[in-house]
Amino acid sequence: MTIRDWPAAERPREKLLERGAHALSDAELLALLLGSGTRGRSAVEVARTLIAQFGSLRMLLNAEAARCLSESGIGPARYAILKAALELARRHFREALRVGPALAAPEATRTFLLAQLRDRPYEVFCCLYLDNRHRLLAFEELFRGTIDRAGVHPREVVRQTLLHNAAALIFAHNHPSGVLEPSQADELITRRLKEALALVDVRVLDHFIIGDGCCYSFSEHGLI
Repeated sequence: MTIRDWPAAERPREKLLERGAHALSDAELLALLLGSGTRGRSAVEVARTLIAQFGSLRMLLNAEAARCLSESGIGPARYAILKAALELARRHFREALRVGPALAAPEATRTFLLAQLRDRPYEVFCCLYLDNRHRLLAFEELFRGTIDRAGVHPREVVRQTLLHNAAALIFAHNHPSGVLEPSQADELITRRLKEALALVDVRVLDHFIIGDGCCYSFSEHGLI
């Protein structure tokens, strides 16, 4: 039986239009992105199988191309659609920071950073460049690897800050281990960056550590 043979209220597309996207399961939402099933299997059945094979929807969406393309039900076109959907979600969260002050919407900032950094398999150090009203000018990943003196260069951070004509910054980096507590190296580089940026009259507002679904704020813990 194909999806066309299902009752209208159970078809993912009709269900979404009638009840909203929140009413759909992970497999039903994924089925809409896939567009169709394979021989003998509906799109929802293919979606359920893929989620089970990868362990979760999140692991599927963040899987490397080679792994995805090795599974039945995902070709290059479908892989591109999944990656495009994930990037659209990330850009949607970024828009919330462009229309208003980042610190006036701390949950929007956390949601954006979680979407950007939570699933990185390596450590990334990022900067949110803000104008004098604390609205987002740009977001950049500046360094990869362990946060230490060799990994993060204050000179490069200052250079990029001046390039964007930013008045304030928020730092963020992820801990792939999921542990949120800052290391001594994290605290040291934060102090060094704050001192370097103060020389060009730029404020450091916060430094977020991104774990698995959680954020640690240096500001909230009195470290900024």
